Amino acid sequence: MLALIAGGGGLPRRVAQSQAVRPLVCGYEAVVLEGLEADLTFRLETLGSMLKELQRQGVTEVCFCGAVARPSFDPSKLDAQTLPLVPLFQKALAAGDDGALRVLIDIFEQSGLKVTAAHELAPDLLAKPGVFGTHEPDLQMTEDATRAAQVVATLAPLDVGQCCVVGRGQVYGIEAIGGTDHLLTSLPPQVKSVRAVLFKGPKPDQSRLIDVPTIGPETLQAAHAAGLSGIAVAAGEVMVLEPERCAALADDLGLVLWAQAPE
Repeated sequence: MLALIAGGGGLPRRVAQSQAVRPLVCGYEAVVLEGLEADLTFRLETLGSMLKELQRQGVTEVCFCGAVARPSFDPSKLDAQTLPLVPLFQKALAAGDDGALRVLIDIFEQSGLKVTAAHELAPDLLAKPGVFGTHEPDLQMTEDATRAAQVVATLAPLDVGQCCVVGRGQVYGIEAIGGTDHLLTSLPPQVKSVRAVLFKGPKPDQSRLIDVPTIGPETLQAAHAAGLSGIAVAAGEVMVLEPERCAALADDLGLVLWAQAPE
């Protein structure tokens, strides 16, 4: 039996819809799910109890999908089943994003649950090489996307982020703790005049079990509002939610949207 550890955005719903049998849906208490009802809700302080409940219900496989902000930890809400996990929580909360995710995977696997990546359950969501819509990237946009990909790869050991914005060879923004949304709302106005592009792709060596980069219609809307001219994603490494809608939206907004194959 499969359980989804569901976060925000459209990915959990897409993964659930791709399954022949509806999975059990577990939602974090502070997160509003899109198009799904949670069968179980939990907090970090009650994770141990949820793991016991998953085992009781016969769950053998879990998939983490959707956005969840790094949680805080309130000792007053800790339950007895979760108490043994506190040293692991402390290790995770002190680590960077990649380190924290590896600790989380370990916790679930040590409870006898197999962790499966979202793109393994819904492989059609992975971007195939090529252009979405009718607008093609020109040489400058392609070079800027390549440079942005190099920045993401170079910063990977620092565990920074999966996105970078480049225009005419100049770096205008790098994803940090605020995520893609914060990056796009904090860009300087010059990005419009240089026809800057957003690149999104995984950091080399990051775990693909939980944190697979994802874009959707909201990403296109935010990129357009920021004044960008295009979005490039790493082909085969990034999930595109509602690809047909994204292609139509790219045309409507005058954006270039493409999946760039690695060189």
